[in-house]
Amino acid sequence: MKSDMAAPRQESAPIEQVIGGIGSKVRQLRRQKNLSLQQLAERSDVSAAAIHKLERNGMVPTVATLMKLAAALNRPVSYFVEEEAGAPSVLVRAGQRRRVFTSKSGLDLQGVSGPYGPFFMAGALATMDPGADSGPRAMEHPGEELVFMLEGTIRFVIDGEEHCVGPGDALHWRTDRPHSWSNPTSQPARCLWFALRAP
Repeated sequence: MKSDMAAPRQESAPIEQVIGGIGSKVRQLRRQKNLSLQQLAERSDVSAAAIHKLERNGMVPTVATLMKLAAALNRPVSYFVEEEAGAPSVLVRAGQRRRVFTSKSGLDLQGVSGPYGPFFMAGALATMDPGADSGPRAMEHPGEELVFMLEGTIRFVIDGEEHCVGPGDALHWRTDRPHSWSNPTSQPARCLWFALRAP
């Protein structure tokens, strides 16, 4: 789970500058996660040759390609196309929460934090449908996550240990350990979900 909220308005960079920065952001994130071109290709279903060309600014990615890479690198698509703002604070009004992109079915995320770039922490109000889960394979990536339950129950498995988290409970874990989640009940679950990405 990652978040990106709007920063205060500023002059937009020329579109060529924004497009030109996509490749370097992909390369930087791939290296931070210690992924080879082939490993990222397998995670994203984008060919290694296309990723290599994109990183060298030899091609402009399609929206579908960018969405696949964003999901594989655990970032919202907006991370790759928005300027990094230097604002020291961001106020997110109750009625102005933005939807956060997620590749997980049955999970709705509304951002409550500022954009990636100036901030390392992200937070969202998460609503999980009955029966929703994180997928067949456990996830592993640098950083930490913290969940505070508001309604319902979410089942987490962290490094082989199962936790059923209910209203008022909180679960904090290192995300470099295998982890997965699911809503095993017939009712939606709601929680505040925070993530700290590794710098």
